[in-house]
Amino acid sequence: MDRHGITLAAVGRLPGGGDAPCVGVVAEEPGPALGFLGPDGTLLVARPVDGRELLAAVIAWFEESLADPPQDLEATQEDLASVVRWLAGASLEAPLHGLLSEACDAIDDGLAEDVVVRRLTLAADAMRGDADEQADWVDLLVERYRVLRGA
Repeated sequence: MDRHGITLAAVGRLPGGGDAPCVGVVAEEPGPALGFLGPDGTLLVARPVDGRELLAAVIAWFEESLADPPQDLEATQEDLASVVRWLAGASLEAPLHGLLSEACDAIDDGLAEDVVVRRLTLAADAMRGDADEQADWVDLLVERYRVLRGA
């Protein structure tokens, strides 16, 4: 969906019913960012960009762990592959770059969803560093939305 030059490729709706905000990827320069489109049309973009949050959105799409977004907003597999490809290109660390490249290859090759999710999760875990372990990717997305809303 294009709103004022910003495009949201939605991976789903956050928990909370039919009018819950959509979460997805916003295409902008220099690279993609996590975005939330509220039921009132307000678009919130998460800055600074956090690679783990972007991967959480991609993982949620492959796991089908969110309610479907409106069809005209729905992300495609190519939208998500481009996010992972961008993250791989932006990563200078050899182990992380390799993990992201393998995840992108899995998406591009149409491998089984569990294989794709496993590779994405390995990359997201490598990004974690000293942060606490993330047990649920949807919780990470919900928390980011709360922070953006100031709740």
